[in-house]
Amino acid sequence: MDDFAKEIAQTLSDYTDEVTEGLQEAQKDVARQSRKRLKSDSPVGDYAGGGDYAKGWRAKKIRNGGYVVHNKTDYQLTHLLEYGHAKRGGSGRVRAYPHIRKVEQQAIDEYQRRAEKVIRG
Repeated sequence: MDDFAKEIAQTLSDYTDEVTEGLQEAQKDVARQSRKRLKSDSPVGDYAGGGDYAKGWRAKKIRNGGYVVHNKTDYQLTHLLEYGHAKRGGSGRVRAYPHIRKVEQQAIDEYQRRAEKVIRG
């Protein structure tokens, strides 16, 4: 009976390791895909240096094992471009260029799909 309990414990441990490894791989892949999508979907200005915002997207691994996708170079523009803002002189608004929300939802859906696949084996 003792061997049976050890075998079950070992099987559960192996399964946990496989799931953890699979989820980490899914996180990494989804973060990279999101970064690529944001680079391609970000608005590009018609001026010198206009592509800097789009080129600034990074996927960074954080301490607890997850990933954060952020704009390293022009982080100040993310909210302004996503939601629009008042014009400098106060007369009117600049239109929004929604590009983050769409990629965020795609990342959530993709990660959920991949996580279910990993857990089911």
